[in-house]
Order: sequence, then C-alpha cells, then structure tokens
Amino acid sequence: MMGRAHLMIGTGVTLSVMGLAGIPVTLPAAAVAAVSSLLPDIDEPNSILVRTVLPAGVLRVMQLALIAGAVFVYYYGQDYAPWNLFLAGLIGVVSFLPGRTLRHIVMFMIGLGLLQFGQAFSPWNTIAGCVLIISTLVSHRGLTHSVYAAVGWTMLLYFAAQGTMEERSLWIAGGMSYTLHLVADMLTNRGIRPLPPLKFRLRLKLMSTGSKWGTLVENVCIMLTLVLLWYTFIASR
Repeated sequence: MMGRAHLMIGTGVTLSVMGLAGIPVTLPAAAVAAVSSLLPDIDEPNSILVRTVLPAGVLRVMQLALIAGAVFVYYYGQDYAPWNLFLAGLIGVVSFLPGRTLRHIVMFMIGLGLLQFGQAFSPWNTIAGCVLIISTLVSHRGLTHSVYAAVGWTMLLYFAAQGTMEERSLWIAGGMSYTLHLVADMLTNRGIRPLPPLKFRLRLKLMSTGSKWGTLVENVCIMLTLVLLWYTFIASR
C-alpha cells in the first residue's frame, strides 16, 4: 500500500480497536500510532515518513552547503595540492547525487551523530541512531517488515512508557499500528518476509501498489476505516 493508505488505515483501525476495547485513546497514543503506521517504510528514502523529516528543501540546502564546502576546500587547501582538488571533486560529486541517495547519507550521518553524542541526552538516542544506520543498509521490505521489527518496536515502547500515565496506551498503539502496516503489505503481490533470513514470504496477491485495482482496494479500505472510526467515536457514544 501507499504511505497515505498506511497512515489512515493503520492509525484509524488502531485507535478504533483501542476505543472499542476500553483502552484510553490519548493524543500521545494517536501520535505514536500515526508514526508507527509509517515506520516500517523508514528503509525507503522516498517514503512519506522520510520525506516529511527530510523534505526536498533540506536536501537543496545540503547540496548548496556541499558545493560551498567543495569551493572552500579547493581554494583554501592549495597548500595540499593535488589532494585539495581530489577532495573538492569528491564533495562536489556527492552534492549532485540523487535525492534518494542523499537522504540515505543524511540518515546515516544523523545516526552516527546520535550514537556519538546522543547518549549524553538520552539512552534512547543510541537506539534511534542504530535504527537509522541499519535502515540505510537494508533493502526495502526487509528487516523493518519482519516479525522481529514489530516485536522489537513494541518492546521499546513498552519499556520506554513504564511509569508514565500513557503506559498501556503507547505500546499498544505503536505495536498494533506497526503490525497493521505489515498485514497491509501482505495483501500485495510482493508481500513480506516475516522471518528473515528465511525466504518464506507472506503474500496474498490481492493488489499491486500503484495499479488501478490497487488504488481501488486502498480507497475501499480507507472508507471502511472511516466508517469504523465513526462507529467507535460517534455512533456508539
């Protein structure tokens, strides 16, 4: 499914199930559900989640900074010629890489920064750094679309929320929404590999992302989600 469908269906179904089950539906829980519905696609640089955090404007600024850096290295590093020319050329080449590749580089560098400096602010920054680095090294619908990732994310939320007023709501919202993303991708022709490195693949082949039939299935699922939300939070009150 496309990111828009994942966001609306994953978040909507999760909050509806929580409401029907009597689990408190709070603003933080809704935010966690929304992020978790998109999180499996963090391994795809052009996904909604990554493009929202790293929009095209940020990439343009980064490209300009790299070009400026290349010029600086060339002119002010002439005492180290020809290495200044080599380094300036390398920086210049990086600045013209496709947006997808640049996002991967930015994600990797942010991950390194969190590993190096984030621990002093919060131990969770170390985990976030590892997630970002790993996400740049794995293929799409690989590790992040596995049972390991769903269980790992749920456990992280469980331990992170201990002792807070949102304790139960957060890990249930995050775990359920993340899992719904995987279930949705199981409907596609490509499916997912739930237990890598095992090659076993779950795919029901009910739709193909981007096709007319696939779009129809997504829209029907979104409409059903809206009906479920209406019933849970309006009609049943």
